[in-house]
Amino acid sequence: MISALVLAAGEGTRFGGTKQLEILRDKPLVQHAVDAASGGGVDDIVVVLGHDALRVRDALDLPEGARFVVNERYADGQSTSLVAGLRALDPRTEGAVVLLADQPGIRAHHVRSLVTAFETDPAEILRIRFRDGPGPAILARSVWDEAMALTGDVGARALIEAEPDRSRWLDVDEDAPPDVDRRADLERA
Repeated sequence: MISALVLAAGEGTRFGGTKQLEILRDKPLVQHAVDAASGGGVDDIVVVLGHDALRVRDALDLPEGARFVVNERYADGQSTSLVAGLRALDPRTEGAVVLLADQPGIRAHHVRSLVTAFETDPAEILRIRFRDGPGPAILARSVWDEAMALTGDVGARALIEAEPDRSRWLDVDEDAPPDVDRRADLERA
């Protein structure tokens, strides 16, 4: 079983508000990540909420079987959302695709590529490498304890950088889609 975690708990400090709710291409920013997961062949989707949790929850249209978990410690950084999400996953999950709510350019075919590569030849950490930078990753259950030991405003990238030999790259011949960190980034997205 492969699951997806959509990390959507942040305060949007650099953005100046709850960016998860900003409308891009006729839907809230966070919906793009949920749709990528839903169309990407995962078996389970957990959306991690925190800041403005009720408004973000109410703005989302989740596929059947997907669910929310609220990270009460979201202000302590992204690592707490990763922990909350991993803890909420189905016990049968072998790997978790980690998606961020502010990367609307990540599409279902990216997630499907990760899932297919992981199912064909599992790795502890499998990460997309675009022509100009990294993308989402799948974390095998074997690294979850280490991921749950992370602290502060870091995510899976810190785990990957700490032990690069445990990671495998899935090369994608595309430019990396932009993150939406500031209001101006919505234009580029």
